[in-house]
Amino acid sequence: MSSSPADPGSQILRDPLRNRGTAFDHSQRSQLGLTGRLPAAVETLEQQAARCWSQLQELGSDMDKFTYLDLLHQRNQVLYFRVLADHLEELLPVVYDPTIGQAVERWSRDYRVSQAAYLSIDRPEDVEPTLRSFGLGPDDVDLLVCTDAEQILGIGDWGVNGVDIAVGKLAVYTAAAGIHPGRVIAVSLDCGTDNAELLNDPAYLGVRHARTRGPEYDRFVDRYLQTAAALFPNAVLHFEDFGPENARRILDEHRDTHRIFNDDMQGTGAIVVASVVSALKVTGQGFSDQRLVVFGAGTAGSGMADQIVAGMVRDGLSEAEARQRVWLIDKQGLVTDDLPDLPDYQRPYARPADEVASWRHGSGPVRLLEVVQQVRPTILIGTSTAHGAFTEDVVRALCAGVERPILLPLSNPTERIEVMPQDAIAWSGGRALVAVGIPSHTVEHDGTTYVIGQANNALLYPGLGLGAVVAGATRITDGMLLAAAAAIAGQVDPTPPGASLLPPVRDLRASSAIVARAVAEAAVHDGVATRRHENLVQSVQDAMWQPDYATEE
Repeated sequence: MSSSPADPGSQILRDPLRNRGTAFDHSQRSQLGLTGRLPAAVETLEQQAARCWSQLQELGSDMDKFTYLDLLHQRNQVLYFRVLADHLEELLPVVYDPTIGQAVERWSRDYRVSQAAYLSIDRPEDVEPTLRSFGLGPDDVDLLVCTDAEQILGIGDWGVNGVDIAVGKLAVYTAAAGIHPGRVIAVSLDCGTDNAELLNDPAYLGVRHARTRGPEYDRFVDRYLQTAAALFPNAVLHFEDFGPENARRILDEHRDTHRIFNDDMQGTGAIVVASVVSALKVTGQGFSDQRLVVFGAGTAGSGMADQIVAGMVRDGLSEAEARQRVWLIDKQGLVTDDLPDLPDYQRPYARPADEVASWRHGSGPVRLLEVVQQVRPTILIGTSTAHGAFTEDVVRALCAGVERPILLPLSNPTERIEVMPQDAIAWSGGRALVAVGIPSHTVEHDGTTYVIGQANNALLYPGLGLGAVVAGATRITDGMLLAAAAAIAGQVDPTPPGASLLPPVRDLRASSAIVARAVAEAAVHDGVATRRHENLVQSVQDAMWQPDYATEE
């Protein structure tokens, strides 16, 4: 039986932004029609959070913890974010990567309560009424995260199941940077799926046909962008887990006219820049001195190359000169200009085939070890999801080429990383400057303790989004991304032996505030800020929503 207007208590308890559960005092219970609807005890938020944490500790698997937190999120958002903020280092891998991959695969079968906007390519006329249905005005939304879920976290195409990616991303924005949970919208762009398992699963809840591509897809995305920008003109439009070619094209076509941000390309690239900025403090070099090899030439890898090329250009190289210092390797080997059907995002980095003809052993493609031996890269990045691809031979060849190579095996989870950090340190004799894409323990080698930084995008995008909101930025510029990267790198001193290249995730809320300030300053410098602040530090603090019942009164 549904609640009626005469039953306001049930409405309160079903509103996750207003519900306090056992923290409603007796006066509030009387005023809100909750008398007798809750146990007698009146608890503090701290007591509630302690109980939740205790309950979480009793659960055996991360997937069970994910489900518990998802249900809490749907019931009481203040309590959910308090638990998440208090234990962010432990719970970030639960509410997002890597556990979210399991949640995505099971989403249709585990479907509970929807918190998102579901936009179907078969009903483009529903885009505007769907976004309007949230009842939010033009000044009421700071952020929309959308996904078409074509390429998720190395697990591929998961159709409408991928909406949990957008929900999880927004949870990190709120926990890490205080983006108000009532001022965000998660969006699924359901364009079908090429996942035959889903299409033949009776429980699947998405559009039941193969992915729509081409002009119809582009018109649908354009309709979403134009509608979202018109209804919520101050909101950042975050794109997540799109296929490589679509991701690049959408970003290139719209970044100069919309507040669009693609975390897979720009965020991942910027966190790599932060790692490199830190490492260069150790090597004493500049961006213009670097030679970059990227193993895994998809959306993330090409985005990293773009950001490092931008750093080289800022350091004095022309764009053509900078691109000549980049080598991309995909599953077919070194990307060269004689390969058929090169994706748009690889073409700028394709090496002339005759340049590398002598590198080949026989008639096959040029492989990773050969590239490392020939190029002698100063930076080697892995985004391939090919576990163990950075073999001992590759690491030793890397160290034979330069004294202090920058080694960034960024694939995750653990079973997909190119080299384990302890092996990277041992095989390089402690010379490699290492950051990885997974949480890592310290590594002991030859009397030195190595702290391995995690190149986690959560260090970057929450603060970037907050800074853009505080500045009222009309778009996300390269200068804002560079400022975010520099702010992250500036939080650590990488020069002592074994020091981390990146700050720890446990300090994420403070780190995000620092990033937000730098981003807002860059927005002003780049001429895209619509808001100025006399005290930017205080303005950032004031903009950060706190998981406290007092803030929702």
